[in-house]
Amino acid sequence: MTENEIATVIVDAAYNIHVRLGPGLLESVYARILEHELRRRGLRVAREVPIPFRFDDLTFDEGFRADLIVEELVIVELKSVEVTAPVHKKQLLTYLKLADRRLGLLINFGAAMIKDGIFRLVNGLQS
Repeated sequence: MTENEIATVIVDAAYNIHVRLGPGLLESVYARILEHELRRRGLRVAREVPIPFRFDDLTFDEGFRADLIVEELVIVELKSVEVTAPVHKKQLLTYLKLADRRLGLLINFGAAMIKDGIFRLVNGLQS
């Protein structure tokens, strides 16, 4: 599957979860449920993945933890807040660069309507 095909499955799963549960649960609950749903759909999912990186001669064993990495290609950053802040998109873009991934999804399950809480960020991906 391509990054875009994987993203389509992720968005569909997030939509279905939001329809069933609505906003208001903890981010960790949505992460576990989304992980379960994606695995049920046949995708490989890793949760809370530490991502190391280098800066000059320094190595950081854990620069950040990716909420989910799907099929080793797509980073999914989850939030459960009323409104996402610009820093959330910047954070995901930095994660993509440090992890050398091309596509990320920022999904805010706290949005009243999930379509307003899903953002696609790219790091050099051709549409």
